[in-house]
Amino acid sequence: MKQNIKIILHFFGLLLLFNGGFILVSSLISLCYGDGVTLPLFLSGLTVLIGGLLIMLLTKNHTKEMSKREGYIVVAFGWIVMALSGTLPYLFTGVIPNFTNAFFETMSGYTTTGATILNDIESQPHGVLFWRSLTHWIGGMGIIVLAVAILPLLGIGGMQLFAAEAPGPSADKLHPRITDTAKRLWLIYLGYTAAETLLLNMAGMSFFDAINHAMSTLSTGGFSTKNHSIAHWNDTPIVQYIIVIFMVLAGTNFVLSYFGFKANFKRIFQDEEFKLYTKFLITFTAAVAVVLCLNSSLNQDSIFNHPQVFGATESTLRHALFQVVAVVTTTGFVTADFTLWSPFLVVFFFGLMFLGGSSGSTSGGVKVVRHLLLIRNGFMEFKRSLHPNAVVPVRYNSKTVSREIVFNVLGFFILYMISFIIGALGFAFIGLDFESAIGVAASSLGNVGPALGEFGPANTFSEMPEFGKWWAAFLMLIGRLELFTVLILLTPFFWRNR
Repeated sequence: MKQNIKIILHFFGLLLLFNGGFILVSSLISLCYGDGVTLPLFLSGLTVLIGGLLIMLLTKNHTKEMSKREGYIVVAFGWIVMALSGTLPYLFTGVIPNFTNAFFETMSGYTTTGATILNDIESQPHGVLFWRSLTHWIGGMGIIVLAVAILPLLGIGGMQLFAAEAPGPSADKLHPRITDTAKRLWLIYLGYTAAETLLLNMAGMSFFDAINHAMSTLSTGGFSTKNHSIAHWNDTPIVQYIIVIFMVLAGTNFVLSYFGFKANFKRIFQDEEFKLYTKFLITFTAAVAVVLCLNSSLNQDSIFNHPQVFGATESTLRHALFQVVAVVTTTGFVTADFTLWSPFLVVFFFGLMFLGGSSGSTSGGVKVVRHLLLIRNGFMEFKRSLHPNAVVPVRYNSKTVSREIVFNVLGFFILYMISFIIGALGFAFIGLDFESAIGVAASSLGNVGPALGEFGPANTFSEMPEFGKWWAAFLMLIGRLELFTVLILLTPFFWRNR
């Protein structure tokens, strides 16, 4: 048992080393901009770095093999270790002196949710804002590496369906070796981030704003350096179109990006999840645009300015496209307060919070492939009712999906909805109104960011009661780690001696 604890702690030490190193990078940014918090950031990074180094030295004689049980603990508690250590930059600099608020902001960052308690973002030091965006970037790629390298080893069927013929992504690995798979995905992720930074900078953003928004976009996070998020650039449509493109890419299976770079476009366009994901974005954008066009005053009712640079039609289509993509991919950027558009669209966007992007992407939510399999299994049940003796399998990408995966997807969806209901009840218990309670529950569990009611796109979570922030952070964590990974730790049989 001692050896088991050692390997778990060794991984925690490694995570702290990475975290400490990234915090030190933020201190360098602070030094470059002379924002006055370089020393506190440096000390916070050094503290995390030393802590990680000591843990690794004390556990250097750990066993080289990890069981499934230890894997679950490393994945779930590793995220908590990152969040706890990630609060130090906020606490040391005094930007967020309250621990609950600092933990909420950090968990929101690592889980790429994008909900914030900061009311005046633009007044914060550059180094802290960079660290804030960096937590997104680390968490975004972290979930991809988990999906490809760790979760399949735990035998979690259907966690991230890169291919339906096998539970988990193992059937569609880019390379037989996990380390090489992770390396290729990191290179794609880094390349996209650099490309978006360059394009946004060329489009008129400052370099600092560009790199922060690129990190938030590729991680489908949503933290911005501006109080009005992307609405700050409503008079620069090109900026918003660039962000839309990269939100779509970030919400797409990263394995398909790899095939794209290998010029294997046939593999991309034959992927059924990608086709449905694209259809969803187009259809939902058209629906929102039609409602806005039929109610021309709605587009101006938002609290944000909507300068019609290229005319009213373009403005309507752009804001409809941006908000649909931002919510579906769970990025959470806003160009308008969509909760002021119409009651119909409020309910519409609430429904989109349950969709999610593609499997193998940085998006949260249920994921498109699960919806696809649920819909197909529903139609198959109709056929089985008419032909009870017929063998009618569910197919995905021209291959039969095993019953085990179908049951896993059904179980996940039921557990997701139960978690949402319990989550909403928790917020209602502390006094939130109905709209706010269901909005925050859906947003936190789906890692979306902006919610409804008192915590809509125009507001922050600063007024959320303290218990509510911890409850939201818990929902963010279980949503980010696909429910099973965390909730299994709450079962008695997990901790029983083998």
